[in-house]
Amino acid sequence: MKALTRPVPLGLRSIVLLLLITAIGAVAFGWPLLADPSSALAGHSTDAPWLFALLMPLLLGVVIAQISEGRSDGGAGLDAKSVALLGVLAAAGAALRPLGAGTAGLEPMFFLMVLAGRVLGPGFGFVLGSVTMFASALLTGGIGPWLPFQMLSMGWVCLGAGLLPGPARLRGRGELLLLAGYGALASVAYGTVMNLQFWPYLGVGLPPGLSFDAGADLGTNLGHFLAYCLATSLGWDLPRAVLTAVLCLTVGGPILRALRRSVRRAAFDAPVTFKDA
Repeated sequence: MKALTRPVPLGLRSIVLLLLITAIGAVAFGWPLLADPSSALAGHSTDAPWLFALLMPLLLGVVIAQISEGRSDGGAGLDAKSVALLGVLAAAGAALRPLGAGTAGLEPMFFLMVLAGRVLGPGFGFVLGSVTMFASALLTGGIGPWLPFQMLSMGWVCLGAGLLPGPARLRGRGELLLLAGYGALASVAYGTVMNLQFWPYLGVGLPPGLSFDAGADLGTNLGHFLAYCLATSLGWDLPRAVLTAVLCLTVGGPILRALRRSVRRAAFDAPVTFKDA
């Protein structure tokens, strides 16, 4: 079976930049856990979210620009067909997000992001996840210092789906089960990571066993964070995971076929030639 051409293949520079932004993103999410209580960082906890809110879109913009810069074989990167496909999928994902209205964590956009990342690959998936989250924030009015973290986290979700075992080796019911399992785990991981970006700043009003302690060691704070997630957000993350898995199993097959058919017909790797009239 011939492998599908990916609209945005990952080149060496793109891989390096994605690794770099992943490392910076990990620091952005978890630096309070690693900062020395006696360092100057500990006294600027209220400034840090705004600092990273300004920094992360710039870094994501660099990654998107590098991914779309071009292919190693000389072909186009994000050409007109890729941009059109990106726009359609991002609009669909952004439209799906408000359907759950945040009720019990139900967000139907997750299953589409997982399926699209699976078919279109990690490069396109990372761009799609970030753009979709940005578009949905514009649609729902959810713009704030948390948006860069949402964009990065959703980019990771789609990127991970694109890195799953290739479709040539796994198709049919087995592939749907794989995507359902990944979608469920990614939904819980997304909620957990998003908790980390604001949990260190919620010390007021939380019981001591659930709040961040700047003077405690890493193990103690991780225990507090786990207890916080179990006590607060798990009731939102589990419904999101169940909904994502159910949608992948029930409607995943037709959507996968439609996405793959679109990629074949788009012929992203077809050379562009010009002939005289």
